[in-house]
Amino acid sequence: MLASKKLLSAMNQQVGNEFGASLQYVSIAAHFDREALSGLARFFYRQADEERDHAMKFARFVVDADGSLQIPAIPAPKSEFASAEQAVQLALEWEEEVTQQVYTLVDIAKEDSNYIAVRFLDWFVNEQFEEVNTMGTLLQVVKRAGEEGLLHVEEFLAREGGEIPPPEVEIA
Repeated sequence: MLASKKLLSAMNQQVGNEFGASLQYVSIAAHFDREALSGLARFFYRQADEERDHAMKFARFVVDADGSLQIPAIPAPKSEFASAEQAVQLALEWEEEVTQQVYTLVDIAKEDSNYIAVRFLDWFVNEQFEEVNTMGTLLQVVKRAGEEGLLHVEEFLAREGGEIPPPEVEIA
């Protein structure tokens, strides 16, 4: 086996966490879709796809490390939001939580002296830097626009090609 039982168990949990993030982003996207905010909806549908891809990367690692994939139960996502700010705030908090989960995985891999896993997880550490930055930026823009100015957020996303510009700092 190329990974300890502890690491494989934690990675299986992370598969569920990533699928949970994907479902939460689908729910947020649907909220914006209902509000006819197509730019925000597209942004969060794309985020949902990205989180699903992350789950699949973890799943492949578990299988490639000769582990048994065991996806945990995934709680239902929150589906009602009082405001756009609340929805984006939830997304930011989720990304901050996922960052801590990835750090825990790195700690386990380092404890195991599993440098294959550490290298694999390096990509996620960099990704989380980008994800937290992206959601933080979107939250600032939404707060600045306010509920009455969400069309300005739509215009901002349209100008940026539907994405938030990545941070200037690249972590290597």
